[in-house]
Amino acid sequence: MTLIFGTDEAGRGCVVGNLVLAGLVIEEKDMHKLEELKVKDSKLLTPRQREHLFDRILKAVKDKVIAQASPKEIDEAIESDSLNLNWLEAIKTAEMINKLKPDKAILDCPSPNKKAYTEYIRKHLDNKGIEIIAEHHAESKFPIVAAASIIAKVTRDREIEKIKKGIGIDFGSGYPSDPVTQKFLKENYNNYPQIFRKTWLSFKRLKKEEKQKGLTEF
Repeated sequence: MTLIFGTDEAGRGCVVGNLVLAGLVIEEKDMHKLEELKVKDSKLLTPRQREHLFDRILKAVKDKVIAQASPKEIDEAIESDSLNLNWLEAIKTAEMINKLKPDKAILDCPSPNKKAYTEYIRKHLDNKGIEIIAEHHAESKFPIVAAASIIAKVTRDREIEKIKKGIGIDFGSGYPSDPVTQKFLKENYNNYPQIFRKTWLSFKRLKKEEKQKGLTEF
């Protein structure tokens, strides 16, 4: 029995909420189940299509792990001398691999340097000899990674809805390019500190403007 692991993330570029990573393992002989579901990169599917596939994917795979990084954790990694967002994602990925114990791992690589990213993950693995395939846009090449991208995206969307319900405000997608999110951020960046990534340029720009305004008034 050969276990294949695949992982992908959702919410990497958001200014609001967690980064979500999904790790899935499937027996190699069952890979056809994902192919039959016609899984693809979550960005190519509608929210309804992703929700439709969510439970079907979980029935097809042997096991899953969801890992999340909070805005605070992301900010600390970016401001650290030894970490960055890529390395934080690599550590989370290694933790999922260690838990699921696959024979082979296929990863969507966020770093331009696939070799360095692979070596960094391997340093954090219990099984140093595992086969690792790290590819850019792996979700378009490997069904197990495409499936993971769907699980990550649906999970992240559900987390965003929980935040909206908790604060009673619809702030859109949470991405800085979204006009609804931009308006929410401008009006609320000081109100809900725990949900914002403060190292994001869009957030820092508002804090800088606030500081300059304060100096002018003084």
